[in-house]
Amino acid sequence: MQSNGAGQGQEPGLSCLGSAQNGESSSAAGAHSNGLASGTNNGSSPGPNSGAASGPAAGTPTASGSGSEAASIKKKKRLSQSEEDVIRLIGQHLHGLGLNQTVELLMQESGCRLEHPSATKFRSHVMEGEWDKAENDLNELKPLMHSPNAIVRMKFLLLQQKYLEYLEDGKVLEALQVLRGELTPLKYNTERIHVLSGYLMCSHAEDLRAKAEWEGKGVTSRCRLLDKLQTYLPPSVMLPPRRLQTLLRQAVELQRDRCLYHNTKLDSSLDSVSLLLDHVCSRKQFPCYTQQILTEHCNEVWFCKFSNDGTKLATGSKDTTVIIWQVDSETHQLKLLKTLEGHAYGVSYLAWSPDDTYLIACGPDDCSELWLWNVQTGELRTKMSQSHEDSLTSVAWNPDGKRFVTGGQRGQFYQCDLEGNLLDSWEGVRVQCLWCLSDGRTVLASDTHQRIRGYNFEDLTDRNIVQEDHPIMSFTVSKNGRLALLNVATQGVHLWDLQDRVLVRKYQGVTQGFYTIHSCFGGHNEDFIASGSEGRYYLELGVKQSLGSKQSKLKQSKPNVRDVAPWSCIWSCYVNDDISYMLCYDQYLAIFMTYETDWSQNGPLWYASIQTDMKCFCLLLASFLQTIKYISGISAVSCPLQN
Repeated sequence: MQSNGAGQGQEPGLSCLGSAQNGESSSAAGAHSNGLASGTNNGSSPGPNSGAASGPAAGTPTASGSGSEAASIKKKKRLSQSEEDVIRLIGQHLHGLGLNQTVELLMQESGCRLEHPSATKFRSHVMEGEWDKAENDLNELKPLMHSPNAIVRMKFLLLQQKYLEYLEDGKVLEALQVLRGELTPLKYNTERIHVLSGYLMCSHAEDLRAKAEWEGKGVTSRCRLLDKLQTYLPPSVMLPPRRLQTLLRQAVELQRDRCLYHNTKLDSSLDSVSLLLDHVCSRKQFPCYTQQILTEHCNEVWFCKFSNDGTKLATGSKDTTVIIWQVDSETHQLKLLKTLEGHAYGVSYLAWSPDDTYLIACGPDDCSELWLWNVQTGELRTKMSQSHEDSLTSVAWNPDGKRFVTGGQRGQFYQCDLEGNLLDSWEGVRVQCLWCLSDGRTVLASDTHQRIRGYNFEDLTDRNIVQEDHPIMSFTVSKNGRLALLNVATQGVHLWDLQDRVLVRKYQGVTQGFYTIHSCFGGHNEDFIASGSEGRYYLELGVKQSLGSKQSKLKQSKPNVRDVAPWSCIWSCYVNDDISYMLCYDQYLAIFMTYETDWSQNGPLWYASIQTDMKCFCLLLASFLQTIKYISGISAVSCPLQN
């Protein structure tokens, strides 16, 4: 089947008539009443009064108009294959809109047929439920098919519909005859036949439709049946269903994929776009201006993270406090909601529970304690410490919200409940960063052996997933659990496919020395990445294309950011329609927003959180939408970003 809707080896006369009579039709091929095929002439018939008649009068001045028209018709260029395809596609679309007379006129004037006459009969008989005639039509269509087994499959689908309609009408004996005398002798899909036989026990029509997942007798189920049947016919005989809409949708999706700044929800509908203009997103839709600066912390801000629903923000600081901010859905401003105190070593990591009820705070390397706060009440539910020699610097919630895992670089790796009780432990694992996958069983942990391993606390098994040549300082995983974004010491940011266990792409330009840098996925469809960096005095926004990269810079007067706080598109229904990302430096917390305030079409851009005593910030933004569709076998593609 050709992508343009026309198959090779097309039968003569299936689309357009011969070149000698392009634009004219023989009287033997009459127009079908439903407008799906047309073979009538081009608005006139040869006869005594025809303006195309030959004779001396044709060359006289009084008949010059008629003679010129006839000559124009004779000299009319034969339609190319692509032109024929376009006419057929337009005709199919118009027919779907109910403009049958328009379709008939289009086919008459172009000399084309929308589909083969046998296909037209077949369509009519299927829609009218004349199953015996439809089976006879298959014999006429058989010579036009490329696959010899297609007839059996199409006949099976027809008989299945016939069987179900008999059952719905209460004609059990007729349905049984179809099952035994027509479906079974085909010796095709016996497993499905066994399922169909079970429908004989249905007590009423509603029960039948529910068990068979069938719309019932009528236009809807027959249209769906026809869509399935069309897949076995060459496009030269019968066009695939809604072919023009499919091609337009593919064109729109391709333009979106190639759009450098595109960041909207996936939408396969054509109603939300204009087909009259190419799709282009403005660079102004990216964050470029400071919107709000928060100064409530009195020392370095080490970490910040939005809640899963996007209505709150938690920031942790060296000043031993965690501040919970409320996001105003009207003004898109942050207001101080609660201050959680008592973290003696400062707060260097935060993790919201899946339902945002609880927040866990971890300290730096020399901290052996972990705080579990009830965000709604502001009360400390659990303060956990197994040993004064522990180092609990990272934490991740299990998807059930009843357990979490925590660990550090001194060899601690625990699974605990909400009361801080130790459920399981893994000895000797020096944890750098943790992540719980959505399956509820697998915990990913980067360790001091430059790798990420998967740990299963239920059957106590582990396996190697990622192996790097340099230390993995931090990592984050995409929402579908397929991709992992790694910050590798002195190497930049690496994108890994966790399922195939291959390195997909490298992003360079991040300076990472003393500090732990955190990166994240961003955008509605996670088409972008963001990463902190050291040693810059301005903020960079880089969008990676297949050819080079484009940069826009935001000047900053303060130094160094190690981390960008998670803020994903699932929060777009809240304030995050405007907030793009946020960064922290020293005791300041800055939120950047877009130049334009209307994000109804573009949605949120980032999620991020920051952690360090910062001297500058560099946000590297890279589009990797095409990376997800990478060709298997290419283990890495270098994607340098300009500094």
